[in-house]
Amino acid sequence: MLKSPEILYIDDEANNLISFKATFRYRYPVYTAINTDEAREILRSNPNIRVIFCDQRMPGEMGIDFLHKIKLDFPRPVRILLTAYADMETVVDAVNKGHIFRFVRKPWLEEEIISSIEEANKFYIASSMLDIRNEELQKAYDELDKFAYSVSHDLRDPLTGVLSAIKLALEFDTVDRIHEILALMESSVLKLNSYINSLHDYYLLKRGELSIAEIDFRSLFEHLLHFYSIYTQNNNVEFRVRAEQQEEFKSDETALQLVLHNLLSNAFKYQKKDGDNKLVELSVSVENNKATIRVSDTGIGIAEHDLEDIFKLFFRGSDQADGTGFGLYNVKGALAKLQGEISVQSIEKEGTTFTVVIPSK
Repeated sequence: MLKSPEILYIDDEANNLISFKATFRYRYPVYTAINTDEAREILRSNPNIRVIFCDQRMPGEMGIDFLHKIKLDFPRPVRILLTAYADMETVVDAVNKGHIFRFVRKPWLEEEIISSIEEANKFYIASSMLDIRNEELQKAYDELDKFAYSVSHDLRDPLTGVLSAIKLALEFDTVDRIHEILALMESSVLKLNSYINSLHDYYLLKRGELSIAEIDFRSLFEHLLHFYSIYTQNNNVEFRVRAEQQEEFKSDETALQLVLHNLLSNAFKYQKKDGDNKLVELSVSVENNKATIRVSDTGIGIAEHDLEDIFKLFFRGSDQADGTGFGLYNVKGALAKLQGEISVQSIEKEGTTFTVVIPSK
């Protein structure tokens, strides 16, 4: 059921305010103001007001002038002018200056007020949806511009590395020197492959549909433990996992794995290079129809001023390891599809903990 629109009625005659509120208070939430200063305070305190009725002959400030001035600070409420003096000059001024949606003659009729409110509410909903769509479209354009620039830069960088290595290799005759160049080429190609995989994840999140299945976290964590075993052995990092699951949990396993792999990959990559007792912990607790997942590390941490930006597209907070700038952005996108939430706590040079909460489907 649609919520009734909130109404503001402005009139310098107290009897009119009492009459209006008594007539419509059971149908709509009604606020009343006896002057325009009081009306401004009510608008500031009640941002959900959708329709404003204002008498034209207000002391100190004409209704048209008031409705014109509030448009900058309160652009969305629909404005309706009440007047007993609707001459042509008033009508023209109201349309050109006050952006009036409709006129209502005084003394007003209940049926006309109701009709005005219902039409104004429809207009409010339509214009508000248009504003929201325009904001989303502008955000999409801004993201596309940034995306196009960053993709062209990040794809060109490893390709340039490969081309440079090929030119150097053509100048060498010994196998050892060529092997050195091939190692450089391999590094560039691996970087390019990682970037393309991130682009693929980005595309799937934007276009893909969820495939819901039952999730066994113990089995999933065993798979992750095996997946990262070579890395942990070669880099002297301890990897602990703990799964507490006593009830059924359903979700999209692909999106869930994307979240876990990105968080774990960062946890391993950003360990302190000269640190002792390096540790990454992964845990989950499934209860009350939701999974709470934590990924903790003893790494370099995240600067406090970067915490608000880490989920933005292409943001990179550290140069310690190669990154695409997609990882945490894709995590946020995957969690949006899963209707999940993520929070982060981090202390520089001590470590980071990500907490993810996902409801069962």
